[in-house]
Amino acid sequence: MKYLISAMVGLSLSTALLLGGSMPLQAQVSVTTAAGVAVDAPDEFVKKISNDILNQLKTDSAIKSGDISKINALVDAKVLPYVNLPRMTAQTMGRYWRTATPEQKQQMQEEFKTLLMRTYAGAFSQVKDQTLFVKPLRGNPEDKEVLVRTEIRGRGEPIQLDYRLEKDGASWKVYDFNVMGVWMGEQYRSSFSQEINAVGIDGLIAKLAERNKANRK
Repeated sequence: MKYLISAMVGLSLSTALLLGGSMPLQAQVSVTTAAGVAVDAPDEFVKKISNDILNQLKTDSAIKSGDISKINALVDAKVLPYVNLPRMTAQTMGRYWRTATPEQKQQMQEEFKTLLMRTYAGAFSQVKDQTLFVKPLRGNPEDKEVLVRTEIRGRGEPIQLDYRLEKDGASWKVYDFNVMGVWMGEQYRSSFSQEINAVGIDGLIAKLAERNKANRK
């Protein structure tokens, strides 16, 4: 059960990124950095990425038939570029990140990346008729870090899904997200901390590697 909520969080984020969204009419289309570079407003950014992925899901017959290699390629091309993987990995390690060796950090990041890719890929087949609704943005869209709040609506109760985004040049990157009150960084950090206390950093890496390898079969 230790990774149950974590998997749910990742699955919900995956589902959200695969869905086209509706946007409030008052949402800003773009903002401009101090250097004069036009950047999509964070809520518009979420919508644009969602629609890009959704369009490929609808038109690629191999993906719709469950071709794992094509699904992994889509995740790698359309999802991971918009995730701050180093920051997210460091968050999940908490205080242990500071004491990890460079090699351990690299190994941990690679296994965490595989874990995220597997979670995203698993969500592709579950996208049905849900819709992502982006709520009006709070705060200043020109800030370097913002919170974008959304809901996934379909059958059953709406699912709360919030993104923490950071500005990265002319784009945004996700560094944490919240599903129904659970922040992914905190959830993984708690789970990974238990593993590290029991088997050490190398032990956690080995367990993640074993889990990832088993799920590739």
